[in-house]
Amino acid sequence: MSGQSGTNPGPDPDSNSNPNPDLESDSAPDDPPLSDAFVDEWAISNIVTTLVPLLVALSALQMGSGTVLESFEDQLLENPSLLVLVPVMIGTAGNLGSIMCARMSTQLHLGTLEFSPANPNVRANVGAVYGLAATVFVLLGFASWGIGRALGGTLGLVPLLIITIVSGMLLATWVVIVSSVSVYASYRLGYDPDDTTIPVVTNVCDITGVLILFGVVWVVLGL
Repeated sequence: MSGQSGTNPGPDPDSNSNPNPDLESDSAPDDPPLSDAFVDEWAISNIVTTLVPLLVALSALQMGSGTVLESFEDQLLENPSLLVLVPVMIGTAGNLGSIMCARMSTQLHLGTLEFSPANPNVRANVGAVYGLAATVFVLLGFASWGIGRALGGTLGLVPLLIITIVSGMLLATWVVIVSSVSVYASYRLGYDPDDTTIPVVTNVCDITGVLILFGVVWVVLGL
């Protein structure tokens, strides 16, 4: 044997390189990350310019709710149960609308919402609203009757339950319609439903809730 050593050759400097450079070039997209596409939509300036005109218009609409309440002042003072019922009724309607809008907006962003009565997600949302309304408004009727009696009211339990349940279910139907239309309209107009739908539904339900409630009161009590 000569003086040559039996050492192994060093690692090939190209051994760590990608054997298929075409795959490496394909795996590095030139497009920006997907999140960058939503920067403009989530920008503060975009949200403000979208919501300020909407909130101004809804605030003007909200003033109409106070005008309607003023026209029923005598009936409210005569029946404390109705006076107790008004803010809770319209507040519950706004809560139900917020729940439905939030659920539909989330499903819309996830791509699982189809605006069709045959869609199980739509049916589930509608069923949840009606189930919540049926439970809450029955309890609300008993509570308002008890408070009204404590305040000296004379309105009976049965007519008050009829007023509460009928107006509550009518209001739940209106909530379903307004929520669905507002989410669909926001989607078609290119607005984020998370920004626009809940203010629209809560304000619209405030004034229409008062109208529905006193419409039922007028039919049941003949006021």
